[in-house]
Amino acid sequence: MSSLLEAVRTGRTADAVSLLDGMTDAERRTHVPELKALRSELREAPWDAASRRAWPTLHLAGAACQTGAAGVATWIAAADMRWARASPAVLLDVLGDREPDWLADVTHRLARRPFATGAVPFELMAGLVRLSGCPVPTTDAYVEGWMDHIGSVRQRGDTVLDRLRRDPHLTELVTALFEVDGIGGRVEWRYGEGPNSWTYALARLTEDGALDRDSMVDACLARLLRGGPATELRSFLGLLTSLDLTDEERRGRLADWTAMACESAAPVAAHAQSVLASPALDGTLTPRRLAEMSSGVLSRTEKKIVRAQLVLLGKALGRDPGAAAELLPAVVRAFGHEDTELQERALKIVERHAGALDGARRVRESLAEAAPRLSPGLRLRAERLLGPDGPVAAPRPRGDVLPPVPERTRLAPAPGSAAGLAEGVGALLASGEDVTAFECILDGLVRHAHEDRTRLIRALEPAVARRWWTAADARHPDVDRYFGEAPHGIEVVLASLLGRVRTATLHAAVRRDATRRACEHSSLADVFEARVWEVAHRLRSAEALPFLLATPSWGTGLLDADDLVARLDAYRRLGVRPCTTDFAQALLRVPRGTAAPDASVAARARALGTAEGTRLAEWLTAKEPPGPMRRRRTVGVRILLEAGEHEELRGQFPRPFQRLGRPLSVFTGRSYCSHRDRSERQHWPAVAPCHRELVAVRLLRDVSSAAVDDTRGSAAVLTLLAEADGEAGEAVHLCLAYGLGARHPEDRLATVDALLILAARGQLDADRLGADLGQLVRRGAVKPSRLAEAIRTAAATGAYATVWAVLRGALPILPADVAGAGTDGTPSRGLGDLLAVAAESAERSGARGDLVHLAQTADRGGSSKVVTQARRLRTALAPRPDA
Repeated sequence: MSSLLEAVRTGRTADAVSLLDGMTDAERRTHVPELKALRSELREAPWDAASRRAWPTLHLAGAACQTGAAGVATWIAAADMRWARASPAVLLDVLGDREPDWLADVTHRLARRPFATGAVPFELMAGLVRLSGCPVPTTDAYVEGWMDHIGSVRQRGDTVLDRLRRDPHLTELVTALFEVDGIGGRVEWRYGEGPNSWTYALARLTEDGALDRDSMVDACLARLLRGGPATELRSFLGLLTSLDLTDEERRGRLADWTAMACESAAPVAAHAQSVLASPALDGTLTPRRLAEMSSGVLSRTEKKIVRAQLVLLGKALGRDPGAAAELLPAVVRAFGHEDTELQERALKIVERHAGALDGARRVRESLAEAAPRLSPGLRLRAERLLGPDGPVAAPRPRGDVLPPVPERTRLAPAPGSAAGLAEGVGALLASGEDVTAFECILDGLVRHAHEDRTRLIRALEPAVARRWWTAADARHPDVDRYFGEAPHGIEVVLASLLGRVRTATLHAAVRRDATRRACEHSSLADVFEARVWEVAHRLRSAEALPFLLATPSWGTGLLDADDLVARLDAYRRLGVRPCTTDFAQALLRVPRGTAAPDASVAARARALGTAEGTRLAEWLTAKEPPGPMRRRRTVGVRILLEAGEHEELRGQFPRPFQRLGRPLSVFTGRSYCSHRDRSERQHWPAVAPCHRELVAVRLLRDVSSAAVDDTRGSAAVLTLLAEADGEAGEAVHLCLAYGLGARHPEDRLATVDALLILAARGQLDADRLGADLGQLVRRGAVKPSRLAEAIRTAAATGAYATVWAVLRGALPILPADVAGAGTDGTPSRGLGDLLAVAAESAERSGARGDLVHLAQTADRGGSSKVVTQARRLRTALAPRPDA
């Protein structure tokens, strides 16, 4: 072993430096192979005291023995050296005798390394710049390292401002600061308002002349014009504000301010808009340039910015009425804004100044061409204003534009090969348990296990290799407890096939008599889990199943009676005893009532001569009893439902299915449950796809939490409920009402989809849903602002008549809020938005009639949004003069 290698192994840095100082380049190169070998050895070694001592010395020796600049830079910045490096001072000592050009090459190679992964100490790069005399690098890594270095002075008693004053490369690095993406969001920008704030320090240095003022202003503007996230731009906007530009500096950059007002992020645009206000009113910004700027600003979606621009245009027209021909064509850009209040504000400006357009026929025609973008009620006003010179087509009410009824899709057959099935298993485990994919894979596992279990297991092993329970039992003794408490979807079936769970554990799960989870939807989970547990158990028994009976025919979970009869016939011929839960699940998935198959199917089932065939025939021919009685109960701000016993599920059904039919009380179930896995909930509508209310009443509290407790994801199941069959009654509509008031946008969007599907299928009771929404808003369970956003989304699809029908039932139940007579005299937040959606829907659907309390609200004084939209709604509902 060489002396250098021994010094490195024992972590004697001083000895290593002494040995390196006396070596030539050729001698140093001879040590590189042994140092690389030691590096490989230490990578595999435990992180103990010996390795911790060796790594920094190895880092130093490897950098010193490399003679090429690329090799040195690669060694210094290596990821495995990151947590145990040599100090920058020692590295500079051993590298300091090299040629300046070589040092400059190493410096710039290190500076080009990504900061996040390389993280080369700034002290090392700055020392190399000093030794080589090369130009300071302005790469992202160097600038970010410099910023961290300057910011760390808080721990040494001086300030950011002090350290920047002493920096010899201040101008170059501050200039580069504006070019580094993401640096504006770093917390180092803000250490209060004093000298440790970068904003304060850079503004002070500019004021003192250490930084060129024009360059700083131009750099700020260029960075803001480049765009980016709001958090990124906030720092540069704060710096620009701190520079306190003079009127001359602002006016000299009108083109930049205009571009920012039209295209930049909202905070930047609002600032630019405020800067342009003064030049617009004193004439520095000509009417033509103000019109060009306004056309861009009024095309934005932010209401505050559009409103401020309309106010500015109104003031400009008041100061110079002769500019109407230039400015009014820009004003009408706001006619197409989604907020009708802004549309009306723009129309009022046109009404106020249209008289100055005498003789400007072309301008009046351009205004008339923009009028169809107005809401129908405002369009009538535009017609009266512009009709003589440019007639505007009167709004024509139109019916609902509803999405097509979703077509049912047949469930794809199981993959024909074990390899294809294993690929599907991997995709299912990675993406979550989609109902159709789960049922297809579950049936495929049963089929392939029956055909060739050994080949199936061999194909599955790579697909499940990353599941924790595939490890040796000795290392994971809790596998049986894990699968005994819950099947975890398809996992218990895979564990059963691979022998990772004991047969006794599966047997105990199958025989478990009572649920251990008393939440409202535990009965739905019990049915799903009982079937999966029994399938996993049968895979370990001598009575192998050739396939499953309850695999749906359709993606919604429905099972055609013809398919079930054919499967029972195959079981009879093979002499196979069905799983009790699988057969019970199959019965619940077969349509009955008006959707029942003809009598011949029942006759063929009875002709099988098996107990299951006879049971199926009786199920198909029996008269479906009326649904259980339901009663509304209030729990806090919630409105929930209690259900009586579902008589059909008594007797011949297994115990988990009997529990599904037992009476439901809102006071016996826990509000908290262990069903945290949202993917499992997708299966619950498919448990009883022909009994939608039975499922919905058990999901009601869960869905209500999306609105009351701000939980996420619980309303996603509503789309599946809407596509299912059976009655869409009180429980389904209450679920929709809570979903429309959900906290998270994805839940509201899923509910809107469900609402539109029900409407397209002719199953939506708009009056019932409206009444539920009114009660929930009044009780505080649903916030009007969230409801307004959701219902506006539904209306935007073209379902104006449906939305109006829902709101027509909701608004009269809110007399205190609509009349402004709440406890504090202030209408609920969002009620004005709700009235705006109602007015838009009434206008576009051609609704007529009266609404309780509407006149009282519309006759109130003031110009609040509630009052303004109430007046608009009253106008929309008023009978037409020619009616």
